[in-house]
Amino acid sequence: MSDSEPDEELLELLRKSLGINGGNANKVPDTKVLKDAEYIYNHSIDVALDTHGTKAAASTIWQLMQEKEYSFKTWSEHSLHPKSKDESTVNFIFLMDLLNFCFWSEQSDHTQRFAVEYQGCRYTGYWSLVAAIHRALEEAILITTPSSWVEDTGYSDEVWRHVFRSATAEPIPLLDERIRCIREAGRILAAEFEASVLKLISEANHSAATLVNLLVSHLPCFNDTAIFESRPVHFHKRAQIFVADLWACFEGQSFGSFHDMDKITMFADYRIPQMLHSLGCLRYSPSLENQVRSLKEIESGCSWEVQLRGCSIWCVELIRGEIARRHPKAEINAVLIDFFLYDSMKEKELEGTETTPHHRTRSMWY
Repeated sequence: MSDSEPDEELLELLRKSLGINGGNANKVPDTKVLKDAEYIYNHSIDVALDTHGTKAAASTIWQLMQEKEYSFKTWSEHSLHPKSKDESTVNFIFLMDLLNFCFWSEQSDHTQRFAVEYQGCRYTGYWSLVAAIHRALEEAILITTPSSWVEDTGYSDEVWRHVFRSATAEPIPLLDERIRCIREAGRILAAEFEASVLKLISEANHSAATLVNLLVSHLPCFNDTAIFESRPVHFHKRAQIFVADLWACFEGQSFGSFHDMDKITMFADYRIPQMLHSLGCLRYSPSLENQVRSLKEIESGCSWEVQLRGCSIWCVELIRGEIARRHPKAEINAVLIDFFLYDSMKEKELEGTETTPHHRTRSMWY
């Protein structure tokens, strides 16, 4: 480097010290999830998309959403979702999505599955988690306060085990992993964000993609990735659903105001692939079909599991695009489609009308 040439490293340090982003000032944040989903779809051999089924599903989904007047306001209509619009609700949602993974049971008898009793009702699945949080708060166990998550000064493991006690003999799955997530979040929030979820959110500057990236870069328990065809791929289910739940709860205002919700994809779990398969959107190879229908476990991170998740994300994106093409004025995104498909799948489960079982993977990612 000659004396007349600038020292780029020194300039970059100067820009950072002055809060100047330099050449990245206009860079649009991206989570990489959708791009990786397309890559997975293009290289999948055990999961395929049915073009006719996907277009038919788009028509059906849109029609049903209109009939039910389905929107982000539907989120708050669920009886257990928090109703206040303040910091306490932000903390509630953060804890809820921090622990929002793996509720499926090997018990064929529904009455024997892990369940939480709350206000005279018994809840299973995702709703058991939400009910457990409400129950703890009513018992004056203030588990939504970030300082209570720190191991040295917060609640003990014994208290957390009490919080997630079951009404049946079956315990909540992966309890130790859940407690580790709680400890990690408490420690990192205290060290890097003044023990405040609001501080974390504020650093995203109303960008959904930035908030996802902040979560996965600072908290390893949100960094939901895998290796597919020798390439890293991103899913970030729980980080994305945290953004989506904020957006829905606060109806796009206040702590839920994001200018780029279109950057958030469907949340790759085990329920949406199940629904997409039953709608005729996804098709499985004979070996994968047999594995799923035989209720045999699929290892987290294996090729089958990655294909199921990635193709589901891409499928929902195609459904969203088809709805937008047919209805240019429609206010539709992948989040609303995911919410609707999940609610519809849970209705089928309650009615006993499921035509396809969900795949079974023990994982802290979903």
